[in-house]
Amino acid sequence: MSAAAPAPEPKRLASLDILRGFDMFWILGADSLVYALNRLSQSGPTKFLATQLEHAEWSGFRFYDLIFPLFVFIMGVSTVYSLTRVLEREGRAAAARKVVVRGVLLFAIGLFYSGGLSNPWPDMRLMGVLNRIALCYLVGGLLFIYVKPRALIGVAVALLVGYWAALTFIPIRDLRLDKNHLAAQAEAAGDAKLAAQFRAAGNASSVNPSAIRNSPVWAATERMFAATTNRVTGQYDPGYNLACHFDFQYLPGRKYDLFWDPEGLLSTMPAVVTGLLGIFAGLFLRRPGLSDGRKAVHLLAAGAALVALGFLWGMQFPVIKKIWTSSFVLVAGGYSVMLLGAFYWMVEVKGWQAWGRPFLWVGMNPITLYLVSNFLGGGGYVRLANRLTGGSVKAFFNERIAAGCGDLVVALSGVLLFLWFARFLYQRKIFLRL
Repeated sequence: MSAAAPAPEPKRLASLDILRGFDMFWILGADSLVYALNRLSQSGPTKFLATQLEHAEWSGFRFYDLIFPLFVFIMGVSTVYSLTRVLEREGRAAAARKVVVRGVLLFAIGLFYSGGLSNPWPDMRLMGVLNRIALCYLVGGLLFIYVKPRALIGVAVALLVGYWAALTFIPIRDLRLDKNHLAAQAEAAGDAKLAAQFRAAGNASSVNPSAIRNSPVWAATERMFAATTNRVTGQYDPGYNLACHFDFQYLPGRKYDLFWDPEGLLSTMPAVVTGLLGIFAGLFLRRPGLSDGRKAVHLLAAGAALVALGFLWGMQFPVIKKIWTSSFVLVAGGYSVMLLGAFYWMVEVKGWQAWGRPFLWVGMNPITLYLVSNFLGGGGYVRLANRLTGGSVKAFFNERIAAGCGDLVVALSGVLLFLWFARFLYQRKIFLRL
């Protein structure tokens, strides 16, 4: 009897690659293009767009707050497509090994991206954007392999509700881990020198106290923290909530925000759910018996419902990216689902792919483009573009065309540079696969 023919390889989801490229487009320097347009025209629309391309200071939600969680969400969708085939062919053990190896490699790249071992301990950031992506992939991937979809929904709900309950009901010390607040505390205690050290912490002329061995500022903060006997609950302000206090006590190494980290330990728990939402979306897209058009409509409706639910929850548990609140997960996840539905409708249903080709180039090599941007230093591709179109070229456009036009030329050159590089890699089939 002849062996059964192997199942055909599933078609690559072009809409997902294009959406990933759209997300990376803003990370790699397209935001500078909008800033330059705003400086050039200062019109209502450009001011609005420029504001949307800045993070909310603390609570609230802007377009730029969607960029990071959208990438985590997309990674969740990709997990379904990449691991399903491995599960069918090689089984759970092989799939789990793949997830662990990829998660560890991505975490190591995150450490390297943040400086690696270039500085002596504790001047090393253990948690960052790539590190959080790695952890979300590792946990989400293993859950996808070993937990059934219905139980996975229960896990997601438990993580969101558990995080809300922890931040709302677990008492914390009545101390705000903010350098200005700590300086005021030091002044009240009559220590003007310490107050000045607090205010200078993290400035250009000073070093992050969490990155200094035996830092006097850090030691003073620990003494203040230990001496605070009053306890409060239900606080969500900067440096004044359980997630920030948990990082201060238990996260070693350099913290991004001096005493705590926006990609810290406790807030990674709800971030895992952002990846799980992507897994749910991926499972839905692979569901048979439903037309592509209906799938797109369902995604748009589900995303809108998540956004509404998130903002409703945000009335009690504010929408805050820096501690990745449960309400933030729902709002960002809802917008991510809606974007996936819109891109799926345009690309898979209507067949409109030509417009998304530049995004496809970027979306097929996100890690490579991101790392090269880091190697180029602050400003990334725009910094490189400044070497080509800065100086006299920039001055010519500013003087002969309009003030701010030179900045626009530099920003546009930076965008064209990373698009050219992405196209170069794509055409030569050079893809970084972890």
